[in-house]
Amino acid sequence: MTVSCLSNAANDDHTVINTDFVVVGSGIAGLSYALRVADHGKVAIVTKDVAHEGSTRYAQGGICAVLDANDSVESHISDTLVAGDFLCDLHAVEMVCSEGAAAVLELVDMGAEFTRSSSGELHLTREGGHEHNRIVHAADMTGREIERVLVEKALAHPNIHFYEKHFATDLVTVQDGEVTRCIGIDVVDRSTNKDIRFVSTVTMLAAGGAGHIYPNTTNPLVATGDGIAMAARAKAHIANMEFMQFHPTSLYVEPDGAAGTRDSVFLITEAVRGEGGLLYNAAGERFMPKYDSRLELAPRDVVARSIDDQLKKHGDKCVYLDITHKPAKEIMEHFPNIAAHLQDNLGLDITKDRIPVVPAMHYTCGGVKTGLKGDTSLPGLYATGEAAYTGLHGANRLASNSLLEGLVYSLKAASASTKYAQMNARQASSLFEDAAEEFSSRELLSPPEDAKSVEHALKVLMNLRQKLQATMWENAGIVRSNTRLLDAMEQVKRLRMELEAISSEVDLGSLATIDCELKVEHFELLNLFTVSELVVVSAMMRKESRGLHYTTDYPYKVEGERRPTVINTPLKSARKKIRRMVTLDMGKREMEVSS
Repeated sequence: MTVSCLSNAANDDHTVINTDFVVVGSGIAGLSYALRVADHGKVAIVTKDVAHEGSTRYAQGGICAVLDANDSVESHISDTLVAGDFLCDLHAVEMVCSEGAAAVLELVDMGAEFTRSSSGELHLTREGGHEHNRIVHAADMTGREIERVLVEKALAHPNIHFYEKHFATDLVTVQDGEVTRCIGIDVVDRSTNKDIRFVSTVTMLAAGGAGHIYPNTTNPLVATGDGIAMAARAKAHIANMEFMQFHPTSLYVEPDGAAGTRDSVFLITEAVRGEGGLLYNAAGERFMPKYDSRLELAPRDVVARSIDDQLKKHGDKCVYLDITHKPAKEIMEHFPNIAAHLQDNLGLDITKDRIPVVPAMHYTCGGVKTGLKGDTSLPGLYATGEAAYTGLHGANRLASNSLLEGLVYSLKAASASTKYAQMNARQASSLFEDAAEEFSSRELLSPPEDAKSVEHALKVLMNLRQKLQATMWENAGIVRSNTRLLDAMEQVKRLRMELEAISSEVDLGSLATIDCELKVEHFELLNLFTVSELVVVSAMMRKESRGLHYTTDYPYKVEGERRPTVINTPLKSARKKIRRMVTLDMGKREMEVSS
């Protein structure tokens, strides 16, 4: 059954586009979902940049699945639970691991050209936390190959339409009796600076992670937590935002003062360690034996904290990843992209030279809370990929499980959301008409006569972004404490108030009518503030150290705390409540120490 697609409406100032499914994001999660629902209705894919730009494209290592006779689904499940520090949802883990092989082979059937062995079989490598070789890859550019195939398939589908360089700013919700229902998104067309409203029976958030709340991140520039922030503002439930994964090995480059706060760092894939790469400190000492019996193949949180400890102990700027003991031909076959990048940019030959590395923010393990079918707490809203918290990753993501999660959950969400669309299409029509009418009647701000202040406003916003990132790295980074988290909460609040004052002083709303990039920068900064607060509040709610979340106040795991951290009230209320709780707890502990 195909859901009918409503017609579009537009006037000089506002455009309303009615469709059956609107997808925010064009990575593996959004594209694979779109391809699965496109036979049931019209699909609009809204993407902030060009179609292929996003985290998927930069995934180097691979996608894991049980495809070897010596491997087993049970082993993959076990590795996922161990890496997630036993905070994973067992049902989610069992589903993804069991259905992973079929999902990956579907990509092969679509035409994905993965690296193969001399016998013609898919070459399976190994990464940290895995007991077996189960990583399917395309040399060290796996994400680029997957993105290529999915974009080509989506462009060829007659029911899928891309809206590139369109920035989603908010979810559209309506009150349907006692139920708050999501019926689309508001968007800015970055080419025309026009506001557009997409109204749809189903909205899929696949907008990626939030790496740019920190100054160093491997995430692309578009990863500013837009999907998570929009969902939080719409009062959808958010979970496990304290678990921000720092990749142990991003390329360290000596700062020259020219880098901006929008830059991303270059990732040195975990597969380098999987293929035998060893970590050394600046003194030439191999240090991982001091921290974990799994050595360089320990989960990412362990390796990242170990590097962080080494840097702080010795006052060094970086450590070194060394794979020069492996055959040069083998290194070049496995890591051609990394080798070329380091040779071209730093003059390093990875077959002979050590690679300088430091931890960098890499993956958002929390997000919009979903069920096993990608469904959220808001009817009509689904989420998948890095923007979602499905329960798969728990307290730490196992390497190469992220691409797999996007594939499997897109299948489940496609089935569930198609049924939802069929059941609610008729009822949604009247809601759509009201939303379209409300949007079309909005009053537009008049642009100011003098636009010279746009450049100044952009600089001010960029400065606030830099301050926010520094605050989050210092107080809510790899190692945390109650004192630092409280400080982060106060500083983020102060910076948000500063933004509000600046908005009033320079009339950002009016300036945004003449400059789209200022409008986008403003919305991105608001989203970064929201996500930062979600991270801080979630971290303060967890009274233990588990997985990626390590706090000096509660350095051990506590069985009673082994549950997801869920924010199911407005963020402002959650922030006030947790501040009181933590302050009281700190006071009690001080009294115990003094007595």
